[in-house]
Amino acid sequence: MSFTGKVVFISGASSGIGAAAAIEFAKQDADVVIIGRNESKMKNVYKQCEVHGKKPLVIKADISKDEEAKAAINKTIDKFGKLDILVNNAGIMRLGSILNGNLLESYDEVMSTNLRAVMHLTTLATPYLIKTKGNIINISSIAGEMMPTVPEFMPYFVSKAALNHFTRCSASELAAYGIRVNSISPGPVKTDFGENSGITDLLTNANFTTPLDRVSDAVEIADLILYLSSDKAKGITGSNYVTDNGCLIKSK
Repeated sequence: MSFTGKVVFISGASSGIGAAAAIEFAKQDADVVIIGRNESKMKNVYKQCEVHGKKPLVIKADISKDEEAKAAINKTIDKFGKLDILVNNAGIMRLGSILNGNLLESYDEVMSTNLRAVMHLTTLATPYLIKTKGNIINISSIAGEMMPTVPEFMPYFVSKAALNHFTRCSASELAAYGIRVNSISPGPVKTDFGENSGITDLLTNANFTTPLDRVSDAVEIADLILYLSSDKAKGITGSNYVTDNGCLIKSK
């Protein structure tokens, strides 16, 4: 696959799946826009992209804040004049349950990044994607298809279930304009997501196991992002691709 001449906007690209996707797109000659909040981590991703001859546009932004999300899209268009692929990867987890009394606080914070920001970036990007007949990839989770093993995970699980439905709804609306919208639902992946969310110990204690007896590397998810973004997937829209080493089979 080659993405020569394609402009790719990736939220949450400072580490994990977003960083892996940025590097893989750079390998395929894309012009990558890296969005994140951690400048030092983004510098590291920049260097890894630069090795492959591409210098990504790095934008420090909290996409849950409307003005920062809008500014990031505007900077992308100012730099490259167009947008071909939007990867909504940024996501957070905050703990909250009905009985512990902080459900709404956690829900509001999680939904502001995991769903509302995706809806906002999609709205901002669509006029440019119409011009390029581009596409959108939303990074969801198998959490959107199952019950939480720990009650406090509820806000995150609800946000991913909602994201899956938003993917289908937006795919339906935008198909007439030639824009494809799909989501990817990973299972456990080796990233710093737990550390960033402050729940490393909780995830460790959950002792996740998979039928294939392995946990995915971030680059595996990046490979699927590139495939769905490419012309090889030109007939795919409104779909949710699961890559979980068999976790959903185990849960049913």
